[in-house]
Amino acid sequence: MNTTDSARSSRSRQGAAAAGAVRVTKGVPTTGTYLRVLVVASGWLALAATTLPGPSPLRWIPVLLFTLFGPGCAALYPQPGGLAAGARLEAVALAAPVSLSLGVLTATSLFLVEGFSTTAFLVALAVFTTVVAALPGLPLPAARRGAVERTRRGPGDGGDA
Repeated sequence: MNTTDSARSSRSRQGAAAAGAVRVTKGVPTTGTYLRVLVVASGWLALAATTLPGPSPLRWIPVLLFTLFGPGCAALYPQPGGLAAGARLEAVALAAPVSLSLGVLTATSLFLVEGFSTTAFLVALAVFTTVVAALPGLPLPAARRGAVERTRRGPGDGGDA
């Protein structure tokens, strides 16, 4: 393969990634399906980690990471047709608040029915994440607008210097 062929191959991969089709990372294709499976598996892994004895970091780190990011990532990713750069930033910024909001709603509901426990909390969130990961992501405002990258206007374009 000569340099022209490798440049063409690189451009076609970048074009496919920009279109939201399939991203290629070091020869391994990654799609939204892998992200969905990873988010779902993180919920059940967090639940399995609670069986470890004592306050081990191997017990609380997966639970913390899943509670902070799992349900929000399942609800916001992946968007049909991929996300533009601005929409990706918006989805990353919203993943933690959405996850924490869902966690608070779950915990409050469990407290109200007097059924709160760590296991019940994680099972409820893991089931929610599993179901939501099978659905398309929530529409994001930046994704609807097209999330175009804004360029700075120079003095010749009518902008400030």
